[in-house]
Amino acid sequence: MMKLRSKRFSRSSSKLGNKGTASSPEKDAKNNGEIKWELRPGGMLVQKRESNNNQSSGEGVIAVRVSTVSQWHDISIDATSTFGELKLILSLVTNLDPREQRLLFKGKEREDSEFLHMVGVRDKDKVLMLEDPATKEMKLLGMARGQPINNTCCTIAV
Repeated sequence: MMKLRSKRFSRSSSKLGNKGTASSPEKDAKNNGEIKWELRPGGMLVQKRESNNNQSSGEGVIAVRVSTVSQWHDISIDATSTFGELKLILSLVTNLDPREQRLLFKGKEREDSEFLHMVGVRDKDKVLMLEDPATKEMKLLGMARGQPINNTCCTIAV
């Protein structure tokens, strides 16, 4: 880590009025306008990030509330995950294959390759999960072929 002093933003301690007061080095660095710099592996010199900005920059674990038609699930997942990874976790909870799931966020169906943080999913946001209508119809047709259809409106009582 390199420390460079930016002259444009620095002020002397006499102008700030903190003569003779004891304070932490972080406070002194902020008050004096000192900027901490870091050298990235590519050779780029950039301003060092604050360590408490993890959630706002899209890093860390977030809790997503996934709502189905009849129930909801709270899922903890990495903010940089994709909707496909969220579908895999949901397949364990709902027993629906990821191909049978449709995830909607902010009224739009999301692709499996889209990242949660890039779309804007934050902590405690809601995602709607629907069963794919085509696979639902195929299941119903498969069940209808295996069982006779009982139509109650056309049964004749003898």
